[in-house]
Amino acid sequence: MTREEMKRALRLYAVTDRRWLKAGEGLSDVLEPVLKSGVTMVQLREKELSDEAFLQEAAAITALCRSYRVPCIMNDRVDIALAVGADGVHVGQSDIRGRDIRALIGPERILGITAKTLEQAKAAEIAGADYIGTGAVFGSSTKSDALAISPHRLRSITESVPIPVVAIGGIDSGNILRLKGLGVDGVAVVSGIFAAGNPAAAAGELLTLTRELLA
Repeated sequence: MTREEMKRALRLYAVTDRRWLKAGEGLSDVLEPVLKSGVTMVQLREKELSDEAFLQEAAAITALCRSYRVPCIMNDRVDIALAVGADGVHVGQSDIRGRDIRALIGPERILGITAKTLEQAKAAEIAGADYIGTGAVFGSSTKSDALAISPHRLRSITESVPIPVVAIGGIDSGNILRLKGLGVDGVAVVSGIFAAGNPAAAAGELLTLTRELLA
């Protein structure tokens, strides 16, 4: 994937969270309408499932995303990404210490790495990241210990690394345009989509706003 293709894929990046699923609802039930609304990349994040359940969910979500020609990324789990043939993996800073994630997944799969400082962003680039995820730009309802980063720090990251940067953390339709001019290439959204009363409609509204954000 070229840098420009990566930037297009990062425009509206949905990060799943099953905490907001309604009774009797599966993740695919919610994700498919969201994909139809124009989400450009999906990250499957599962912190509570057993390995077997995660593997089954990963296979199903990867196949669903592939049917919409949308890249599907696994959060943290290189083993599961390889097992189901996912498009890539997103890892944190601790995962690249003493491990060559790029070598593990190969040159063709997407590698995203979280970076909250300029030093971490440069380390991610050296580690072979295709993109950097940085935040929390507006705090986070998903990670209670996530600290917001300042617009100044966000701009310093986007201006200092040549690879695309996606912002994450508390982003929704009410605040997304506050990121304009900070150099981000897209937004990663969790609760702004999956906690919405109508996730598909929320995704559609966010996609429209990204056109203004990235113009």
